[in-house]
Amino acid sequence: MHKAFARLIRFTSVGVCMDKTIKIQKTQALLQEVLTTALSELHDPLLHSLSVTKVLCSKGKYHAKVFIESSGLDKDQQNKILTHLNRAKSILREYVLSATGWFKCPDFSFVFDDELNTSKSLDALFEQIKNQRSGND
Repeated sequence: MHKAFARLIRFTSVGVCMDKTIKIQKTQALLQEVLTTALSELHDPLLHSLSVTKVLCSKGKYHAKVFIESSGLDKDQQNKILTHLNRAKSILREYVLSATGWFKCPDFSFVFDDELNTSKSLDALFEQIKNQRSGND
């Protein structure tokens, strides 16, 4: 009897963890969609064409790290965009609250996502290795 009870507790605790993970993933996906729309509706020419690649929320959803596409931007442009994004935080939070119906909105921190640049570099490297191998054959 005790073993069955222990299995039941283990099963429900895993189920609760899975539910929390799924809820966070849904929140992150919704925030990504809403923030992309919010940025496109801003009247700031630096921000309205930005793309949100992913959002990572903390467990309590108090903080969200927002990843912005960085391809084609140099460091000066990135710094200028980050300044504009930080100025627009309150507008973006209000937009998220009105679009989602939530009572609270996470505090956003913006970073540039370099995964696309990294994958392009890796693709170029693999292509170079492939060309070298085919040249040796």
